[in-house]
Amino acid sequence: MALGDLIRDARKEKGLSQKDLAARLRNRDGEAISPQYLNDIELNRRVPPSYLLDQIAHKLEIDADALHLMSGQVPPNVRPENHPPEKLTAAMKAFRQKLR
Repeated sequence: MALGDLIRDARKEKGLSQKDLAARLRNRDGEAISPQYLNDIELNRRVPPSYLLDQIAHKLEIDADALHLMSGQVPPNVRPENHPPEKLTAAMKAFRQKLR
C-alpha cells in the first residue's frame, strides 16, 4: 500500500471529505492546505513534509512513524544527527529482523 492510499482510506474511514481534512491541516505559515494539495498527496503525486505527516497522523489517528517511513522519511525523533552511528546500525539490524 502506498502512502497516499493509506491516508485516503483513513480519511474516508473517519467520514471526512478532502475539503474537510485539508481545512484541518496547516502549512508552516498557519494557513490551511488546499484540497488540491491533499488530493495530490492521496494520489501519490506529492510527498508531504514531516510536520504535515505528523498532523495527518494526529487528525486521522494513524501511526506517525508508519507515515514517515512510507514517505521515505525518517521520523524526526530518530534522525541520524541525534544518535551515534553504532546505535543507528543496531536499530536498523533489529528493524530488518522484525520485518522478516
